[in-house]
Amino acid sequence: MKKLILSIVALVATATSVSAQSEWKMVITHADGTTTEIKTSDVKDIQYVQQMPYEADANVDQIVIKELYNGGCPKDEGSGAFSNDKCIVLYNNCSQKAVVNNLCIAFASPYNGHANNKNYTEDGKLSYEAEGFTPAFGGLWWYPYSLIIEPYSQVVINVSGAIDNTQTYSQSVNYAHAEYYCMYDPESGFANTSWYPTPASVIPTSHYLKAKRLGVANSWPLSNTSPAVFVFQTKDVDPAVFAENADNLWYDGGEAKDINACLKVTNDWIIDGLEVFQKAKVSDSNKRLTAAVDAGFAGLTNQLGHTVYRNVDKAATEALAENAGKLVYGYALGVDDSTDPSGIDAEASMKNGAHIVYMDTNNSTNDFHERQKCSLRD
Repeated sequence: MKKLILSIVALVATATSVSAQSEWKMVITHADGTTTEIKTSDVKDIQYVQQMPYEADANVDQIVIKELYNGGCPKDEGSGAFSNDKCIVLYNNCSQKAVVNNLCIAFASPYNGHANNKNYTEDGKLSYEAEGFTPAFGGLWWYPYSLIIEPYSQVVINVSGAIDNTQTYSQSVNYAHAEYYCMYDPESGFANTSWYPTPASVIPTSHYLKAKRLGVANSWPLSNTSPAVFVFQTKDVDPAVFAENADNLWYDGGEAKDINACLKVTNDWIIDGLEVFQKAKVSDSNKRLTAAVDAGFAGLTNQLGHTVYRNVDKAATEALAENAGKLVYGYALGVDDSTDPSGIDAEASMKNGAHIVYMDTNNSTNDFHERQKCSLRD
C-alpha cells in the first residue's frame, strides 16, 4: 500500500507541477528519520527493486566442484544425443556456512582437451604457467550477489536448458526447481534459444547469472567432451569491471583475433578447477589447467548421460560422529574401472541424513570418477 500511495503522490505532484507557479517536490523520509527532497520535474520513473542481502565471504576455500554434467544424454528415439542440458554442482565441503561474493565460472582454452593446443612452449610447458594465470576462453559467467551454501550442502548451476528437459528427453535432467541457479543473460550476446530457453518460471530471476561474451558465439561453448572448468572469485573488483578491462585480454595461440580472446584470471583467484579428457582420446589430449589449479584429469564418455563426480573422503566422512548408522555402502554407479574407491554411495547416504566430506587433493585423477548418471536424476 505504501508503494501505491507513493506512486500516486509522485504522479499527481508531477502533473500538478506542469501548471503550478511553484515547483513541487517529493520528500522522502528514511528509516532513520532523515529526509531527502527531490524535484518532481527531475523524476522520470519510480521502480521498486528488491535489494539482495549481502554477507561477507566465509569459508570460500571449502567450496568445491562436486559434479560436472556436460556430455549430454541419448535421445529417446534411439539415435543421436541431446547436449543442451549441462550443469555444474558446487558443494560446501565443511561444517560451517560458506559465502562467496563475485563468484565466476569459466573454462580454459582450447575448448576440447584433444584439440590442437598452441599454448605450449618448446620445453613442454604451458606459456602462461610462469605468469600465474589461467585463460578464460569464450567469456565468463558470474553471480551478482552473495552466494550462500549451507554446511555439507550444494548449489546447482544450470549451464544450458534451465527447464524440465525430461518432458522431451527422459534421460535428461529436470532443472525446474526454485532453489537452482542458471546461466541466463541474453543481453550479453549469449542468446541462442536452443541453448537458453526461457528458464522455468519457478527459478527466481535473482538466481540468474550474468555473462561477458568474448568472440562472436551466441552461446557459451562449454565442451560436450572435455572441458577444463574452473570457478574463481574476482577480488577487490566487480566481475563486470574485470571482464570489460582490455588490459586483462590474452589470446589463445598468440594470435590476436576476437575468436581467440581470453581473460587472464590470476591463479590466486581460483577456488577450484576440473580438467576433463574424453576417455577415448586421452592419449591425444593435453592439459590446459596448470598443476597449481588441477594436477590431474578426469575421464568422461560423452552422450550417455554420464557425469564426472567427486570421490568421497572415506576417513573424514566416517569420522563425523553424526554419520553413525547413516552411511550407505556398496556404491555401484561407476563406469568400467572408474569408480569411487571409498565404496560409499554419497547420494544415498545424504538422503539418509549423512554429511559427506569429498576428496580434495587438487588432482582430479584422484578426486573424481565417471558416474553413470547425473546425481540430479537419482
